[in-house]
Amino acid sequence: MFTGIIEEVGRISAIERRGAGSRIRISAQKVLEGTQVGDSVATNGVCLTVSALTADSFAADVMPETISRTSFASLRPGSSVNLERAAVVGGRIGGHIVSGHIDGVGTIASIKEDSDAVRLSVDVSSVIADGIVEKGSVALEGISLTVTDISPHAFGVSLIPHTFANTSLGTKRVGDAVNVECDVLGKYVFRAVGLLTEQDGNAPSAQSGLTLQALQEMGF
Repeated sequence: MFTGIIEEVGRISAIERRGAGSRIRISAQKVLEGTQVGDSVATNGVCLTVSALTADSFAADVMPETISRTSFASLRPGSSVNLERAAVVGGRIGGHIVSGHIDGVGTIASIKEDSDAVRLSVDVSSVIADGIVEKGSVALEGISLTVTDISPHAFGVSLIPHTFANTSLGTKRVGDAVNVECDVLGKYVFRAVGLLTEQDGNAPSAQSGLTLQALQEMGF
């Protein structure tokens, strides 16, 4: 589990293709402190397992599934990546609960200055958009952010100067692919409500006890 608070920006030093998968090596410093083989490091929001360590880098194996479902296909030697070690139980969670399991890839549609902040608009599929709510949390390239607005096929976020300067988002351009992870708690709620919905797409089953009227009475 992660928090979406980036510890440092690393750099891809090598990519070894292995069939449809690959092994990547990432140059880093801070995230290597106390890290051992088998530990997890979120890389651009993707939970990777450390398979080898050197004094200034770590290696991780990337499955074909990960490459096909994330922006990893666009990584090259020299690419910057956001890095975060797994959260420590008992520590502060400065962001939100991030699993490191990417829901899909979005595309940066616009980058606009907003006083001292930077506003990003990200185009996504309707499937991803359905899991995002305004003022809720979203992980973008592994960064914990607050959703400022949402539409059927896009959402917006606002970055403070520190985030823009100290993560890989500062190097992104319009049209670049970015990893998106919806809020994990919201996904479970969305899935649970979906299972309670009748197969024909009408209101939740009265047999379940969860109806539209009941949801309205509870303030939803």
